Amino acid sequence: MHCPLNARPGAQAKPCLNRRAMVLAGASLAVATLGLPARAADYPDKPIRLVVPFPAGGATDLMARTLGQKLAERLGQPVVIDNRAGAGGGIGAEAVATAAPDGYTLLFATMGSLTINPSLYKSLRYDPVKSFEPITLTHNTSNLLVVNPNVPARSVAELIELARKRPGELAFASAGNGTTSHLSGELFKTLAKVDLTHVPYKGSAPAMTDFLGGRTTMMFDTTSNFVEYVKSGRLRPLGLTGRKRSPTMPGVPTISETPGMNDYEMSLWLGVLAPAGTPKDIVAKLNRDIGATMAAPDMVRQMGEAGIEVRLSTPAEFAALIRSDMTKWAAVVKRAGVQLD
Repeated sequence: MHCPLNARPGAQAKPCLNRRAMVLAGASLAVATLGLPARAADYPDKPIRLVVPFPAGGATDLMARTLGQKLAERLGQPVVIDNRAGAGGGIGAEAVATAAPDGYTLLFATMGSLTINPSLYKSLRYDPVKSFEPITLTHNTSNLLVVNPNVPARSVAELIELARKRPGELAFASAGNGTTSHLSGELFKTLAKVDLTHVPYKGSAPAMTDFLGGRTTMMFDTTSNFVEYVKSGRLRPLGLTGRKRSPTMPGVPTISETPGMNDYEMSLWLGVLAPAGTPKDIVAKLNRDIGATMAAPDMVRQMGEAGIEVRLSTPAEFAALIRSDMTKWAAVVKRAGVQLD
């Protein structure tokens, strides 16, 4: 039907107006749709950025790259690793918290960046609960206390005795202020009643370089970082920070097995989150695909060889764990007397 713009009022006026209204409504809907985030039906249709809040080369980075490669095969799109180091994982977490909630920017978060940082940094510019949509946990691990072979201590008890004889002389390297490798040492100092010097680095990789070079005495860090060095005899393992011994090092006790240290525990978890407001169907799809990737037999075997236990969750379970562990670590940080700003 021809509807001239200057048509006189009459019988055709109402159909023409209805048609124009439909065209305008359709155009408005099309424009509005351009601003909507992608839905799971067509997600992903471009590369996904996985932000790792630590430098390349450390255990968190290597784990993220393994996950990213295998997840990319399942999703059919590249997963690009973006290392944003600093502030105990806080810089990377903030980058994701302020990103578009469209499923194309994700955070590979450590327990420390979500549950310890709130007690360490007064000026934290993200909220671990409100700034993210938890997707799933990926795995559990433990830190390992190791010393250089020239240190005259072959057990945690002997190390404590040595530290008491030489207050302030023994130094422990960490991946940075506020990281779990830092808090592992602070908790050790508190419970063992010893004076150790903390030497922070910007990530595990540079800390390892100096530690292996003999510039620090000891280090607490992810077990997988030390497996090969322990096997070759370059480092001596003294104790695991978790409550369970590792299948990869069954002869290494937990620190809590040492008399007087039974309250010591630093078990670690990691997981993937998206910015708050990410569509629920995209969160659900990522939960399924990341879960299937981590649960694959070759992945479980590979992680197990590095002392890592695959651990999956629902988004709701992950959110509940973040809230409960924030309370737990607030008490630990207060007891250790650590404050970074």
